[in-house]
Amino acid sequence: MHSSRLGFLGCVVLCALVAACTHHAPLSLANSEPPLAPGEHQRVLNGVRLYYRIAGKASDERAPVLFLHGGPGYNSYSFARLMGTRLEKGRRMVYLDQRGCGRSERPWDGRYSLEVLVADLEALRQELGVERWVLLGHSFGATLALEYAARHPQHMAGMVFVSGFSDASSSFATWKRELERLHPGRVEAAAAPEDTSDYTRVMRALRGMDAQSFFNQLQFRDAMYLQMQEAVDTESGLRNTGELSRTLFANELLGYRFSAFDRITAPVLVVGGRYDNSIGLESMQALAKALPRATFLEYERSGHYPYLEEADRFERDVSQFLSTLP
Repeated sequence: MHSSRLGFLGCVVLCALVAACTHHAPLSLANSEPPLAPGEHQRVLNGVRLYYRIAGKASDERAPVLFLHGGPGYNSYSFARLMGTRLEKGRRMVYLDQRGCGRSERPWDGRYSLEVLVADLEALRQELGVERWVLLGHSFGATLALEYAARHPQHMAGMVFVSGFSDASSSFATWKRELERLHPGRVEAAAAPEDTSDYTRVMRALRGMDAQSFFNQLQFRDAMYLQMQEAVDTESGLRNTGELSRTLFANELLGYRFSAFDRITAPVLVVGGRYDNSIGLESMQALAKALPRATFLEYERSGHYPYLEEADRFERDVSQFLSTLP
């Protein structure tokens, strides 16, 4: 996406404008410390150097929590800064920057796919030496959590699915509805015979408009939260290159629809903001209904970032859910 702060949708149209990514200074790749030792780590896993940071309360009996950021192409810094320290009081937290994102390496061969990203997660689990873990995914990270859980259900203790993308057609219909509401007649006036989906209709209608402003409106109920998110992103010094998102949208995500519901056997907490028009509350409700062991929570004062917009409730709800897991 154009700005590193944005969640799932902004990258679709704007990521191609970004060309640089700022990384922190490289860390040692030595494997002398224990895999679950607190602090920053870098490991070559599945052919790419991945950055992850470990923090929080350790317990031999409780599964660690892996946070998966959105974007595609964002980083883990924002969530760790805004919410992670709260959750660390009760669990060991692992913050991963996915391949090509944040402080992790951009693969020389350009290997990006859902299958490869899931393989990265499994390689990390083996590196950490844990049998089961909890995946906490936001936006595209929640999509990735679904895909991992469907392929490796035996390694899942639970999942927290926050503002996640699971049905492309439903989310793009929400974009179209909101564009028509904010700019009446715009979609119809820009329509062309070759536009066969809500996605292509919206993309055509956005030509000549301030697309960044539109995407901000879809994600944030109040501009105050946008400013808070921007401040943390500036603090991080990290940027989204657009590389991961361009590849995924060219090959997999435009028609994505998760359907392997029966493969998700662990408990799932689905959190959705009432004003999240980048994903659409309907698709999150439908996902929770289809999953065998899911609970859905609607955040009445949130958009795409419930952990920022209703932080106290988010901490309470997620901590309570985690306390029920092994």
